[in-house]
Amino acid sequence: MKRSSCYNGYSLFLTMLMLCVVSRSQLTTDFYSTTCPNLLQIVRREVQKAIKFETRMAASLIRLHFHDCFVDGCDASVLLDGNDGEKFALPNINSARGFEVVDAIKTAVESQCSGVVSCADILAIAARDSVLLSGGKSWRVLLGRRDGLVANQTGANAKLPSPFEDVDTIINKFAAVGLNIIDVVALSGAHTIGLARCATFNNRLFNFSGT
Repeated sequence: MKRSSCYNGYSLFLTMLMLCVVSRSQLTTDFYSTTCPNLLQIVRREVQKAIKFETRMAASLIRLHFHDCFVDGCDASVLLDGNDGEKFALPNINSARGFEVVDAIKTAVESQCSGVVSCADILAIAARDSVLLSGGKSWRVLLGRRDGLVANQTGANAKLPSPFEDVDTIINKFAAVGLNIIDVVALSGAHTIGLARCATFNNRLFNFSGT
């Protein structure tokens, strides 16, 4: 499978931390302290630039990280190109966005720390910074993820929650990846920023006339 350009040269709030289905003991907040000491500053600068250019990008980066982690863990497989990639799963096609921002971050990181930082870690840091720069809380991101080489379009179609599903189904999907009802509420709260397509909610509008 062809890789997105993020791979060239080599990966809300508490919910974002819990979504990373990797043993906590394998990750550390200082993973790049010697190999890429300016990593956090580089990512923050690029995310700030992206949000300044387009405010809704904060929500898009949060969602991109969520849609990556929810399938097979936080492995950046959502960035992989190819017709069978997660990019083209029904919940993502013409919907997931922010890929070019991740590419820009990766390019900036590579200019200082070539072949060191995974795209998966970049997605995690960018999501945290998007929350913070949107007025939310901050947290110390655990780092040390490795990038996946295979996407799972079938898994993305089956596992990602849909706006057309009932609450019980969504709760069960969260439970399947180790998340609970509190996490459902927290991640749903992330939808108070950004934009949504009318088709995802117009069936729930009162007195909807079709125009």
